[in-house]
Amino acid sequence: MSTRMRFTIWRPLATAVITLLTAAFLTPTAAHSASDAAGFSGAARESRPVYSYENAVREAVWVDTGLDGDGDGRTDRVAVDVVRPREPAAQGRKVPVIMDASPYYSCCGRGNESQRKTYDAAGNVVRMPLFYDNYFVPRGYAFVGVDLAGTSRSDGCEDVGGRYEVQSAKAVVDWLNGRARAYTTRTGSATAKADWTNGRTGMIGKSWDGTIANAVAATGVRGLRTIVPISAISSWYDYYFAQGAPLYDSGPDRLADYVDSPESHAKCTAVQRRLVDEAPRTGDLTSLWAERDYVKNAHHVKASVFLVHGLQDLNVRTKHLGQWWDALARNGVERKIWLSQTGHVDPFDFRRATWVDTLHRWFDHELLGYDNGIDREPMADIERHPDQWVTSKVWPPKGTRTATLRPAAGARPGVGALGLRKGTGSATLTDDPALGETDWAAQIDASTPEKAGFVTGALTRDLRLSGSSKVTVTATPTTATAHLSAVLVDVGPDVIRDYAASGEGITTLADRTCWGESTAGDSACFKETTARTADVGQTVVSRGWADLGTYADPGKGVPLTPGQAYTITLDLAATDHVVPAGHRLALIVAGTDKDLIDPPADTGSLTLDLGRTSARVPFVGGTAAFVAATEGSAAGGLGSGPLDGVGAPHHTYRIP
Repeated sequence: MSTRMRFTIWRPLATAVITLLTAAFLTPTAAHSASDAAGFSGAARESRPVYSYENAVREAVWVDTGLDGDGDGRTDRVAVDVVRPREPAAQGRKVPVIMDASPYYSCCGRGNESQRKTYDAAGNVVRMPLFYDNYFVPRGYAFVGVDLAGTSRSDGCEDVGGRYEVQSAKAVVDWLNGRARAYTTRTGSATAKADWTNGRTGMIGKSWDGTIANAVAATGVRGLRTIVPISAISSWYDYYFAQGAPLYDSGPDRLADYVDSPESHAKCTAVQRRLVDEAPRTGDLTSLWAERDYVKNAHHVKASVFLVHGLQDLNVRTKHLGQWWDALARNGVERKIWLSQTGHVDPFDFRRATWVDTLHRWFDHELLGYDNGIDREPMADIERHPDQWVTSKVWPPKGTRTATLRPAAGARPGVGALGLRKGTGSATLTDDPALGETDWAAQIDASTPEKAGFVTGALTRDLRLSGSSKVTVTATPTTATAHLSAVLVDVGPDVIRDYAASGEGITTLADRTCWGESTAGDSACFKETTARTADVGQTVVSRGWADLGTYADPGKGVPLTPGQAYTITLDLAATDHVVPAGHRLALIVAGTDKDLIDPPADTGSLTLDLGRTSARVPFVGGTAAFVAATEGSAAGGLGSGPLDGVGAPHHTYRIP
């Protein structure tokens, strides 16, 4: 267990007098004083828990967004709950802010234990979900929990990643920096100033909350110094569609209905209508989706970004991390990344001690200016096996280059080879919506009608994939509609996190550990977890989907002419995976991926032109690495029968 690990078993808090005395002796005064000036450079290496959490100031304000989303004739106010240390203000010091803006504080809860905010009789927050306030407030930070527009105690309308939602969070950053107005009540005229903060703000959150952090950063708002998006969306179109193929049988209107407050639901019928009318299930790109694409505005991002994502996240899929990461890199944004084997899971629940330590050091560096060396450490942490992590100085690693792999027909239908030479001939598959990627991969060495599979021989060296792949397919359909799936598979035995099971790679235990200080109404103690694993014979490592009707225009699908060939390129999700020596790398092309995309109106057959089909895969070492890993390997299947994998993904209504 790490010597830097800072968890405690709950105990009664020290008195405020003792805390103040401790603060006087232990507070890194020079660093805090320096942090009040622009261009500060703190000499301290770590903020310490010297302030009283029990005596922290707890208050609520309502920030004016300047917009009237619900059309009631007055500008909307969003509820902002603040927990901040009392002592710095008394000492004339200003503190930075950690902020989580969420639609879930009232309706659904946050974290593995689905915690909601609770309030006292005066309307001030008693319990703030998650550990952020418990841990960071004693260390000299304020924590701010924002109810997004139209949710919980806020005015306005929830428009799912749109103007009203993003502005409701951005306005809070503006208020923290003296550029927006807030009030002490939802409807009153008494104003509230954020004169206790230096304005330096870091946004954090998982899923929808992290998406808002991305969106606010993409506005370029001044004062937002860093964001920590966890399993976050970078473009809402890509949450609902993959190149025109629908990923869910619903749209953003259902999400808005899920989180709307009763008042918002009654007032926001026009916004709800737009979420239906301008998000057609055809998968066509519209102005609604363009407004919710944060990737195109990455050039506005001034904040640093610490990104966390599960490589097997089948809710917010890793296309989101890949395209956001690449856009940030093109614009020179300071970045750090963690990539786990989990699904849609918070790092607090798969690498808790290291996560709390790393996040602490990140915020100390980015918000307090402490020179603790985190900016000189490796950029990437990657989970190779359950609870076994490696690092990369940069990500993707230097020397990563794309190799073009080509499928070739084999002796049996649907069982071919994968290599560098251009193939000839064709392969035919029949779309079967009852089957998906785990079924196809299990039968990679069998001639089955629903997929076309292409496999290397057993590798003679490890081969590392790092980044996003593309698969170009030329296919002739027998129907006027067709969906395509392409997946890359590591064929060989392994023990991996069971990302398809309940918990998506973790099991929650009864024991608790504590991270920060507790009060009677807000415990810092959370249930521990352990890795949930599966013994497998194959692992899907990357996947992508498309509606073949978008072959000419990714923004608009058209009916296909049966018997005519069409060429389309599928974007596969980002990954970082090592195919070890002795394993094989496979490319599978198929139709509907059960429970991951919806089937087309007609499910027929597709004939692939193998001479015009290829996969561009980023390998560390490029084509030379692929050649070295496949030299001396014999092509063809191993004939071992069906290969075990994780179970089929749960067909449940997913929310980000």
